[in-house]
Amino acid sequence: MKTKITIVLLLLCFSTASFSQSLKPYNLSFPKLANKWDEAMPLGNGMLGVLIWGKNSKLRLSLDRADLWDERKALDISKLTFKWVEEQVHQNNYAAVQKIGDEPYDNSPYPTKLPAAAMEFDISKFGKVISNELDIETALNTVKFDNGTVFNCYIHATGAQGYFSFENLNSINILPDLIVHNYANSLTEKGDNSHSGGGLQKLGYAKGTVINTTNSIRYHQPTYQGHYYEVLVQWKKESNGNVTGSWTISNDETASLPIIRTAAKKPKDWKTHTKWWKDFWSKSSISVPDSMIQKQYYLEMYKLGCVARKGAPAITLQAVWTADNGSLPPWKGDFHNDLNTQLSYWPTYTANRLAEGATFTDWLWKIRTKNLDYTSQYFGVTGLNVPGVITLNGDPMGGWIQYSLSPTVSAWTSQHFYWQWKYSMDKVFLKKRAYPYIHDAATYLENITRLRNGKRTLPLSSSPEYNDNSINAWFLNWTNFDLSLAKFLFSAAAEVSKAKGEMEESKHWSEILSQLPDYEINATGFTIAPGSNLTTSHRHMSQYMAIYPLDLLDVNQPKDKTIIDNSLKRLEEIGTRAWCGYSFSWMASLYARAYQADKAVKQLEIFASNFCSPNSFHLNGDQKGGQYSGFTYRPFTLEGNFAFAQGVQELLLQSRKGYIQVFPAVPKSWGNVSFNDLRTEGAFLISGNKENGVPTKVKVYAEKAGVLRIKLPFKTYVVKDLPAGTVKMGEDGIAEVKLKKRQTITFENGYE
Repeated sequence: MKTKITIVLLLLCFSTASFSQSLKPYNLSFPKLANKWDEAMPLGNGMLGVLIWGKNSKLRLSLDRADLWDERKALDISKLTFKWVEEQVHQNNYAAVQKIGDEPYDNSPYPTKLPAAAMEFDISKFGKVISNELDIETALNTVKFDNGTVFNCYIHATGAQGYFSFENLNSINILPDLIVHNYANSLTEKGDNSHSGGGLQKLGYAKGTVINTTNSIRYHQPTYQGHYYEVLVQWKKESNGNVTGSWTISNDETASLPIIRTAAKKPKDWKTHTKWWKDFWSKSSISVPDSMIQKQYYLEMYKLGCVARKGAPAITLQAVWTADNGSLPPWKGDFHNDLNTQLSYWPTYTANRLAEGATFTDWLWKIRTKNLDYTSQYFGVTGLNVPGVITLNGDPMGGWIQYSLSPTVSAWTSQHFYWQWKYSMDKVFLKKRAYPYIHDAATYLENITRLRNGKRTLPLSSSPEYNDNSINAWFLNWTNFDLSLAKFLFSAAAEVSKAKGEMEESKHWSEILSQLPDYEINATGFTIAPGSNLTTSHRHMSQYMAIYPLDLLDVNQPKDKTIIDNSLKRLEEIGTRAWCGYSFSWMASLYARAYQADKAVKQLEIFASNFCSPNSFHLNGDQKGGQYSGFTYRPFTLEGNFAFAQGVQELLLQSRKGYIQVFPAVPKSWGNVSFNDLRTEGAFLISGNKENGVPTKVKVYAEKAGVLRIKLPFKTYVVKDLPAGTVKMGEDGIAEVKLKKRQTITFENGYE
């Protein structure tokens, strides 16, 4: 070759050599650039993110960093206590509560997630875009133009920088232009129906400084109380006219980048980048015959790889893709723990992405001390609860305090500590994280509840977001949402205590569990609360927590089946007019748990076809004019995407209460289905095949020693790898076998 090849210009050479093309059908591919930020090509590495799209005839890169926050406090939590709120509810004086607890969230622009900046290139001389492709296998976006120019962009999987390049420029001069946000003036952009907050200028920051050199741009933006961030872009023009560049964003420190080197025979950074993604994709795989569901699933897994990385914050509403529209992000881009964060991590366990799932428990552990203080101040008891709406560093943000300061949030966050342990069987994690976290959460809930006539009551209960922010959103008896969480928490506390050897404590939590009342059920299945049936369509599936995700009911038990069937029937009677996209995702798992496969698949298809942007982003509202929902707006949030992925996995493999089930909810019309290395509770990796409508083989690898209890998809089977008689079949149809660490067992269909 006559010219030097830069880091990014080698991408195409090495990407095709390093990977198979198995994921190519699931790439995002368009003959043009998107003209909206929420339809852009998304790249990310957990900390840095970029959206690549077109704006005003420019190629625009919207730059983001996960920990860019304005954490000034609007809510004065010292003015609130749970006891005082209870008093106001009983006195019918809820306006006083709303003024202190809710109005600061609505009236103050902070605390909020912040966008960083944007980079633009004038592409007017390149002609039309003829190809715009995101290769999800290597997380590389390539744009090809009519004149032969090629643009490449990626964010290094583990490094703190993004890369871009232009090749075949044909003597056209191309330089980046850094676009700073309107933090310091009164300009705002036209609304885009994305439920954004006010303009960024409401934050009142001083105008940032931009320093240009011949081959770099540095942007220094003061934020609040001495904090700042910097964006640094650098580039190099090669002798053949091609341009290679890199960029980074720093938070409260000077931004720096390594010098762009061109002499390396093979790009070191690209090799380590693609190795991370190769390892990520190797963790598990699925194959289903519904092409829409299959593609959406892999795009969800791709996004998961972009937003979850050790050391980075947990997944917020938009993670590393904060809205680039001149306004505060939808719902301030915060951590919503009344549903959104939890659903975002649902697929990590079954998909065998425990490292990605651990970013949630790592963050929760990091803010634990603040949460303990919050629990003591607001609830007036010892133990641990977590605010339902929260900042990066753990401060409560307020807003609709029935949910933002809900009394059962830590019961739901505890499930992720429980899952991390159950799916890994990591004794160190049990001892150092799962047990103490769940212990503290259970201690709090015991302290906040009251024992009357042998039964525990909760002073105030709620169910997101029934009756919205009115006084009627508080219930004086347990809602099924709060009660299900309490039942789960005390059960989990008993289990982790026993596993740690704390037998007396385990007995104590079992006793507390026995003091909880029964669920409130009637002919409609689960009610919202005593005397409150589901009478209108609603986006939250809160009262069905006991079915999924808490797994407290089993459709194989006649009594439970009646409750589940009646609940699903009621949902169907009420309809979906007030559902958001994530409602359909969640509903898929509910149907899968009831073995209603075709209905589960229908929910997944509706989500993918009606509630997602062309780039696969969940936009909450029905994007086909209200075909299934009266919500037609387009605020981008991620929880619906990731709940979708779990809905797919629930069709193929389920970890149920004490056993595993393979192909529990696969439609009969799906002839050929397979999955490899999906993970279950007990730290088992499962692979399964269904050919021409017939399940043929199930392989189990025991990562840790333990007893495998598995419900197989065939009546008779042949066991490979183990002596005859090793596997015991129970009357309940569950096969049981004790496996050693790293042992494999294969079940083949006996065809009888």
